[in-house]
Amino acid sequence: MATDQDWTAVWPAPRSFHPASVPLPVRQGYVEKGSAPSKFANAELMKIPNFLHLTPPAVKQHCEALKKFCNPWPKGLETAEKWKNHFPIDVVTTDYCQALPTIRNPEARCVKLSIKLTDLKFDPHAKDKFLRLVGERYNRETGLVTIVADRCPLRKQNYDHAMYLLTACYHESFTTEPWEATKSEADMEYYHYDRNKSKESVEAILNWGKTPATEDEKLKATNGFISCLEQLINEGENEYNLNKYKEEVIKMLNIGGKVK
Repeated sequence: MATDQDWTAVWPAPRSFHPASVPLPVRQGYVEKGSAPSKFANAELMKIPNFLHLTPPAVKQHCEALKKFCNPWPKGLETAEKWKNHFPIDVVTTDYCQALPTIRNPEARCVKLSIKLTDLKFDPHAKDKFLRLVGERYNRETGLVTIVADRCPLRKQNYDHAMYLLTACYHESFTTEPWEATKSEADMEYYHYDRNKSKESVEAILNWGKTPATEDEKLKATNGFISCLEQLINEGENEYNLNKYKEEVIKMLNIGGKVK
């Protein structure tokens, strides 16, 4: 073979090793107290897969041939942040390359679907119900909801199953059952300021000795106080929550000086 010949024409597709076509002094095998066998009549070189058809010039030639079938990159998707705005769902699958009689790997059917909770639009009731439906699939540290599907024999089936689970949980979270209207304060799964009697107590303290003419003139708790109170009761007492709650109470009651 001439050294200036086009290699892509010599080895255009996958095939077994042929010593007369490869102008390289390749050796493969082991001989005790001797040099490795040469490429001629070498069964070791013939039985292993090779990638001589995937040289850089061959890959470039294939890419140039496929360009006419490709569309230009969509405008407005130049950065990863813009991708996330339009495609918030991440789907992860795995392909395996192995030296076995079959090319199929049972782990290749698994599909991992993840999405940030902030990318889904909820009202307070729907968000609480959605988190209870997904359970441990939601990671509070990363804010990701992850669904892993691996029960079906095909990857496409597992992908459809994962998308169905996400869609079903999302729409079910907006459903309000008739019995939810009869829930009392003691039945609530979490503390909510507007549905608790503490709202009346706080407003009574703020309006002590005053007779507002209308509801709009009545003093109400600040948003910071409400947020800290809900966080303190729902998450439990710790140093940060207690200090934050103390600061908001001092600010809301307009207490002069620094309280220790």
